[in-house]
Amino acid sequence: IETGYLHVEGEDITDPNTKLEPTEGLPYRVGDDEFQFRSKATVLLNKPVGYECSQKPRDNPTVFELLPAIFQERKMQPVGRLDVETSGALLFTDDGQLNHALCSPKRGKDKVYVATCKHALDDSIIQTLLRGVELKDEPGVIVRATAAEKLADDKLSLTLVEGKYHQVRRMIAAAGNRCEALHRSSFAGLEIGAEGEQLGEGQWRWVGEEELVQVLAQSKTQKAD
Repeated sequence: IETGYLHVEGEDITDPNTKLEPTEGLPYRVGDDEFQFRSKATVLLNKPVGYECSQKPRDNPTVFELLPAIFQERKMQPVGRLDVETSGALLFTDDGQLNHALCSPKRGKDKVYVATCKHALDDSIIQTLLRGVELKDEPGVIVRATAAEKLADDKLSLTLVEGKYHQVRRMIAAAGNRCEALHRSSFAGLEIGAEGEQLGEGQWRWVGEEELVQVLAQSKTQKAD
């Protein structure tokens, strides 16, 4: 602080004893990173392939390297996970209640994936995924997509509410194809391309209060259904 690393509302703060009123939305800058004060912080990251959703990764860099260090100091955690080979929408928050609400299996939330497949697609695989498939390593367990659409000869969009391990890849395999690449374009209604611009790989944005209200409303609706 004494070296001028902190700036609040455009003013340098060099006295560690300075008292500030932490009003919601208060603008401040730490070094070159600009922020607004938020009592609870939630952000959406466009996760690239090759990153692990862990603070102690085994073989790859961690997704936390893509976020400002101050987020780790706030103990922000990912809401659910994406495996290292999957890219796309990944939510982070330091709001424990929000994280619990979105991760609870009792509150389903739409997750939209775009899968690139090894073999050419036809209408039959779309219908199979909508009707439901039995996962190879879970006999008797039928899982189905709530929506599915062919986007190209080798590409489809799939909407799920469950969150089983590698579920999309396993469902496509059970339907007789193979998932070669996977991207999550939307999580609980929060889209990579929302808020007027597409998030590039490795980029993040704040999630606003109005968006959070819609996210929680969707979860409550799914629970009621």
